[in-house]
Amino acid sequence: MNAIPRFTNTDALRAEAAIEPDPVSTAAPKKETQIIAIYGKGGIGKSFTLANLSYMMAQQGKRVLLIGCDPKSDTTSLLFGGRSCPTIIETSSKKKLAGEPVKIGDVCFKRDGVFAMELGGPEVGRGCGGRGIIHGFELLEKLGFHDWGFDYVLLDFLGDVVCGGFGLPIARDMCQKVIVVGSNDLQSLYVANNVCSAVDYFRKMGGNVGVAGLVINKDDGTGEAQAFAQAVGIPVLAAIPANEDIRRKSANYEIIGRPGGEWASLFEALGEQVAVAPPLRPTPLTQDGLLGLFKGDAVGRGVVLVPATIEDMCGGTVVEKPSLEVIYEEA
Repeated sequence: MNAIPRFTNTDALRAEAAIEPDPVSTAAPKKETQIIAIYGKGGIGKSFTLANLSYMMAQQGKRVLLIGCDPKSDTTSLLFGGRSCPTIIETSSKKKLAGEPVKIGDVCFKRDGVFAMELGGPEVGRGCGGRGIIHGFELLEKLGFHDWGFDYVLLDFLGDVVCGGFGLPIARDMCQKVIVVGSNDLQSLYVANNVCSAVDYFRKMGGNVGVAGLVINKDDGTGEAQAFAQAVGIPVLAAIPANEDIRRKSANYEIIGRPGGEWASLFEALGEQVAVAPPLRPTPLTQDGLLGLFKGDAVGRGVVLVPATIEDMCGGTVVEKPSLEVIYEEA
């Protein structure tokens, strides 16, 4: 008698990984929800900005859903006082192995009126983060994303990566507008310029997503970020100062965007700006234009590009060797 083959969890996971994701729905939400994607360089303060912004907007009476779309799954950490919440991708895998459906209470949590969840991503070295984003949104569809009744859905995206998964909201008109978080440093503005380039590219292709503006975090007053915003044609929505009190409270996972607090007016104004700022088509800078925002001694302007020679590459004199190519004379 032939033995019955046994299928392990590993086999099941491999089979699942081989299945291509369904196309992400681009249907408009039933409620007039503003879906806003926030991009920025890793570590620039997107999660800090979004946690405080979403908290303040909820206190202003808005129904707000915050969705972390960064594989680090750290968007909601500040909102929940340093606690991490189960991610949608991880929870879905565990539930599928157990033969159980994913329920909204398994992946969505709330604090003081803010609803929040994390898409998550693959383990390090075991998958594509962008593909994980696509799978995550597919799961959101199954949970009824377009039937939810929120005033604002804020999506926190990693801006360093330019692959399709992370550009999904822009490429597929899944949001109405984009907000960029940056600072007065070249790397964060390089990322901001890439996001503007992506928006401009898809507008040329018939897309509708625009950039609502720039949030300057850790503003030290040097002015490069303001100059960038002016150059690409987008407004500055808020400038959060480089302040020791803010830094310390953020490091301790404390919300500073509370009504009546020292920094309340900053986030109240940001909440109002986010709501009314129109989606604009930016004019991204060239690499030289971006470098031109900074002082010459900081970026090495005046340096001439001298072409290398084959002698340089070989470290000395190069002996011409006869070609081994066989040349056939024409008949």
